[in-house]
Amino acid sequence: MTSPQRVALVGWGAIGQHVGRLLADTPIEVVAVGVRNAAAPRTDIPDSATVIDDPAALAELEPHVVAEAAGRESVVAWASAGFASGADVIISSVSALADPVVLDELTSLAGSNNAQLHIQPGALGGIDALSSARLMGIDSVEHRIVKPPNAWKQTPADSLCNLDTLSEATEFFRGNAAETAHAFPKNANVAMTTALAGIGPERTTLRLVADPSSTTNRHEIFAHGAFGRLDITIANNPLPGNPKSSAMAALNLARALQNRVQTIRI
Repeated sequence: MTSPQRVALVGWGAIGQHVGRLLADTPIEVVAVGVRNAAAPRTDIPDSATVIDDPAALAELEPHVVAEAAGRESVVAWASAGFASGADVIISSVSALADPVVLDELTSLAGSNNAQLHIQPGALGGIDALSSARLMGIDSVEHRIVKPPNAWKQTPADSLCNLDTLSEATEFFRGNAAETAHAFPKNANVAMTTALAGIGPERTTLRLVADPSSTTNRHEIFAHGAFGRLDITIANNPLPGNPKSSAMAALNLARALQNRVQTIRI
């Protein structure tokens, strides 16, 4: 094992709470939980953690890593403060990086503070292979996201199809990764993960599907190029308490943190 890691978790929703439970009894100390309103009552906060709502408070808590799982709107403020405090930053709400200004700003801040900006795989599998394939060359990448109609409610899908009356799988949106991440920042957050691992936001095609027969959140990624062909399918159970998120989103964030204290990292 390497030395214990001091972690600031940003967000205490379904993902943050699940990650907090997974980190219990590990060489990881949750020193802060970042939220919108620190005065609001919350349960199951780790004993070691201070609840904060001001990103500037990270400086006094001296985390080694700031792990964001709070939503797109939280990324810039908390990541910027994390880098300023000397910490690495792990981002879950990758849709924030669909804005090239944000991507350039955070990349620059990470470099100037000798820190790393880590994009964890979220609900996806096989992102390591896609990123490796890029070294030889990728011609095309298509990412198809299939979820039950209920998981698409309270998103632009409401106006693109009748989610309550679908009788078969229906594709209701197609666009590039940047367009998709802007339009569906919670449901298709991982569009930018696929794009940044592969051939970029403009060239990565996303297809969004509502399927009344589906009981999982499914991601299908197809890529081909000089390296060969890559076909990846992962069918995730929804995260308890949040049908718009996959359980794997929390599991991959926990693994990213646990890898920081493991002698063997996979």
